[in-house]
Amino acid sequence: MISIHRAGDRYPGGDPDAGIETRHAFSFGPHYDPDNLRFGALIACNEERLAPGAGFDEHPHSHTEIVTWVVEGELTHRDSAGHATLVRPGDVQHLSSAGGVRHVERNDGAAPLVFVQMWLAPLEPGGEPSYGIVRGLGGGAPASYAVPAAGAELHVCRPDAGERCAVPDGDFVYVHVVRGEVRLNGGAVDADRGSGAVDLAPGDAARVTDARGVRLTALTPAEVLCWRMSRPPAHPAPPG
Repeated sequence: MISIHRAGDRYPGGDPDAGIETRHAFSFGPHYDPDNLRFGALIACNEERLAPGAGFDEHPHSHTEIVTWVVEGELTHRDSAGHATLVRPGDVQHLSSAGGVRHVERNDGAAPLVFVQMWLAPLEPGGEPSYGIVRGLGGGAPASYAVPAAGAELHVCRPDAGERCAVPDGDFVYVHVVRGEVRLNGGAVDADRGSGAVDLAPGDAARVTDARGVRLTALTPAEVLCWRMSRPPAHPAPPG
């Protein structure tokens, strides 16, 4: 099953007067929607825009895998574990908040900052916080970054116009278009004829359950993030 969610359907958030504009893909804060709490392990996919000098002051997180993809500008990150990093376009930052961590996210540059931040629920709560960053993931080729704690893997694809990009097979696959326009075809669809295809624009997303053989074709040069997520293992019932 494929469910399409358009950019215009995202919930508005942030603080525009403070230079923070947020668009939430999932139920968030005052925009509570019991039918849109999560998809697979993914519980947030926020498009963030920070004006120069704007940012999020120190705030806490726990029991969440936080993955950040910078689109434009530079993100200043500092956390209570002592990490201080500049995150740039093409970098993947991963903060595992585990039992608890505090951090600051700011735009200390002179240009606007645009990033996508994604939160995933871990398979098991608790543990020690950890931090990692991968510089320039993907370059011109598809690449991936695994988040084993959430049973998930992020795939980055940057196809030119007319090129195809294989969507990973998975129990749950979330496709987010960062830039450009793409056409999504289901596994049983003849992509050459385009039957059953759907076009996606920046900010649009597709949620694919039991994805098999799904493909993307770029209509323009594009950048796409795809999460492949597994169903959590079934825990045996406690002895009765």
